Amino acid sequence: MYSVGQIAVRAPQGWGRCDKTARAETSVESLDTNSEVRPVDGEDLRDIAAVLAGDADSYERIVRRYQGVLAAYMWRFTRNPSVCEELVHEAFVQAYFSLHTFRASAPFLHWLRKIATRVGYHHWKREARERAHRRIQAEEYAYSLPMSRGVRAESDDKGDELHRILDGLSPRDRLVLTLLYLEELDTRQIAEVTGWSHSLVRVQAFRARNRLKKLLESRERSKRDGTPGLI
Repeated sequence: MYSVGQIAVRAPQGWGRCDKTARAETSVESLDTNSEVRPVDGEDLRDIAAVLAGDADSYERIVRRYQGVLAAYMWRFTRNPSVCEELVHEAFVQAYFSLHTFRASAPFLHWLRKIATRVGYHHWKREARERAHRRIQAEEYAYSLPMSRGVRAESDDKGDELHRILDGLSPRDRLVLTLLYLEELDTRQIAEVTGWSHSLVRVQAFRARNRLKKLLESRERSKRDGTPGLI
């Protein structure tokens, strides 16, 4: 069971799984934002209407229908399976409390994706604040410690490596580059998903690319010189 407000909903088998098997079963391409291709699903509309009428079991069906694709999407925001599951849960909880705002002008999954994007973005912002706090606490003694020249083991998963690289950017930069290159959205689609203006997305994408370039250059220099870089 998991709680959505005052309502307890039975968690479907494999609820919120973010392990490799679950991710392999679901393609993130299922979250395509082209609403002209995918009409609003009648089953979604019936379940949403039932939930709004007080039928908690109908929300269980919604969770069951979209938990896999949402877990695959949230993996873009963390490489920690337990955190990923928490983000999936948070996205479904927020979606539950916002169901009354769904207007059926686009597929339910597109609407759910916007909520999931905000959840992931706020997770990155929380992480950034926590990292800053830890840096402040460590500043008094960190530079007095011997510099380690050990290099983290390279992952066979290129996605993990890219995730570490993007981790060196601000949450806003990280979000726009993730949607642009990993999700392969164009700037207008990113504006729709994030709620930002199209002009802001274009400016943010331009600046984020430049900052990523500098980050990669610093990383390459650190590899050549054997000194710690920005990542």
